[in-house]
Amino acid sequence: MKINELLLVDGIALNETAASKDAAIDKLIGLLDKEGCISDKAAFKEGILARESHTSTAIGGGIAIPHAKVDAVKKAGIAAMTVPSGVDYQAPDHKPSDLFFMIAAPVSGSDLHLQALQRLAALLMVPGFKEKLMGAKDKQEFLQLITEQEAEKFPKESAEQAHADKTVPETAPKEQSPESSKYRVLAVTACPTGIAHTFMAAENLEQKGKQMGIPVKVETNGADGTKNELTPEEIAACDGIIIAADKDVETSRFDGKPVLFTSVTAGINKGEELIQSVVDGKVPVYHSTGAKADVSSDLSNDSIGHQIYKQLMNGVSHMLPFVTGGGILIALAFLIDSANGITGGPNFGSTTAVAKFFKTVGGFAFNMMLPVLSGYIAMAIADRPGLAVGFVGGILAMNGSTFVDPAGGKISAGFLGALLSGFIGGYLVRFLQKAFKKLPKSLDGIKPVLLYPLIG
Repeated sequence: MKINELLLVDGIALNETAASKDAAIDKLIGLLDKEGCISDKAAFKEGILARESHTSTAIGGGIAIPHAKVDAVKKAGIAAMTVPSGVDYQAPDHKPSDLFFMIAAPVSGSDLHLQALQRLAALLMVPGFKEKLMGAKDKQEFLQLITEQEAEKFPKESAEQAHADKTVPETAPKEQSPESSKYRVLAVTACPTGIAHTFMAAENLEQKGKQMGIPVKVETNGADGTKNELTPEEIAACDGIIIAADKDVETSRFDGKPVLFTSVTAGINKGEELIQSVVDGKVPVYHSTGAKADVSSDLSNDSIGHQIYKQLMNGVSHMLPFVTGGGILIALAFLIDSANGITGGPNFGSTTAVAKFFKTVGGFAFNMMLPVLSGYIAMAIADRPGLAVGFVGGILAMNGSTFVDPAGGKISAGFLGALLSGFIGGYLVRFLQKAFKKLPKSLDGIKPVLLYPLIG
């Protein structure tokens, strides 16, 4: 899927004015609404503001890419707007933003749109391209500039290839020969939604590496999964690793290697500085403790609220497929019974064999959302040792189990109970990890499989 399939003429506004960040957001949402991309403007704005509350989606250089992946999106789409006078969008370089792209991504369905969004992220990192867009005389020229730049950057890909290989991000480097595959610097990029900033950071790090004559390979943790994954051989041979991420990523594989933790925004704006730090040997050696390393922002520690946000999002992102999949199956069960003339009653949705099957499977999937939410929150806090404790806590919350009534079943603790069990279980295991550091090394093998889950 190409960018001009998501960005339409109706979704472009040139030479606009906006008195504030909120006003710019409202105008961009209006453009997406014109394109027929969203079903509820208020709900979509909540998603945009939730992402902005984490970190501003302004990347510096006058560019901002607000985005959201929420249920209010009917179909994937992009809106674009230029504001020559600029808007204070809390950019990392403290300069006004004058070029905006707002991305609307659906929660479920095909991931074809992700390819176009990743391409857009890569195009915006091309030197001089932003200035061309700002100089466009009309909407048609603006869209034509994007189409031409896309064709220039990805000349070999046809529409048929795009559909056949829809899950491969365009920012991934081409296959290299064994002689040229020795990367001096490796990197991992990730942002909470995995739509734009993940791939812009990857593109910038790769470009800066080429300019510096230093081979760089970047693994992306995007909305369509992990791509361009780093191999054990590459990790062993490299000088160091850059983790440019605003969410937790797997770091135990980097044990004993120099690892630089920073934000995804720094990956976009400080690529050369980060690579040079690794090459100069100024990065400390990372030693895995069994817990996920905290991802820092601008080379400083996250606030407590930022850490809690990332841990919560880890649980929610893993929970959503169970909610959507289970909910759709249950809805199909109701639809089948309705088609057979059944409109209500205590057994509605399970009066026919097929409907009962869908409702049962959907119910199982739906009920898994609380243990999954709790388990992956705990895992974000304490890595794999926290997973079992979090899952069990989520099941206890789902069943409403208490010390007085362990069997439960009367009142479920629900979503709030699963949240609490995930955080309590995760931090309990993290405490155990620190407390057990003094135990003999001969016990290291039984800590994650016996001590942590049993005591937790």
